[in-house]
Amino acid sequence: MKDLYKLQSQDRDRIGAVLDEAFQDDPIFNAIFEGSTREQRIAFYLSPVIFCMKYGQVIAPSKQIEGIAAWVTGKHADMSMFHMLLSGAFFSAMRMGPKYSQRMAIVFKPVDEDRKANMKGRDYIYLVIIGVAPQHQGKGLGGKLMRALLTEGDQSGLPIYLETETEENVSLYQHFGFEVIKKTTLPLIDLPMWEMVREPTG
Repeated sequence: MKDLYKLQSQDRDRIGAVLDEAFQDDPIFNAIFEGSTREQRIAFYLSPVIFCMKYGQVIAPSKQIEGIAAWVTGKHADMSMFHMLLSGAFFSAMRMGPKYSQRMAIVFKPVDEDRKANMKGRDYIYLVIIGVAPQHQGKGLGGKLMRALLTEGDQSGLPIYLETETEENVSLYQHFGFEVIKKTTLPLIDLPMWEMVREPTG
């Protein structure tokens, strides 16, 4: 972690732009936000990052913010309305508009319920989002962020949980020791998502 940059509130403009670029080809987000404006997409990406700044960790490879990883412990994985208000994430989410907020709630309800069931009774770390801007991909920066997360999991003795939306990502996460718990099909957009977990080592 000492070689990484911990993001600050003044980095928000850069954060939104980087994540919008990083997920420009993401099948699930493109389906959910079809017809949206860039500002609405950025509001979506910023909301969980702002939440994680308050209740977890948000890191970048450097102050240039080439990419971002954000995570929380399991007790904050649901991002309750109360904690979203306290963190300020709620106000960013509101800028998505009711149409896309409702679509998000419908699409991700099954994976939210699965996560609660899969990790019931366990403490864990939840990887909320990770992405690297296209011009910085292929430089090992995503791996650098991931290794920081894995180190935290191993040092704390906690499993790490995530969801991902492409088979390519599944293979990548398997390389880092994650295993697929379940593959599910998301309602409304009829696209797959894989639920994965990595147990601590060492």
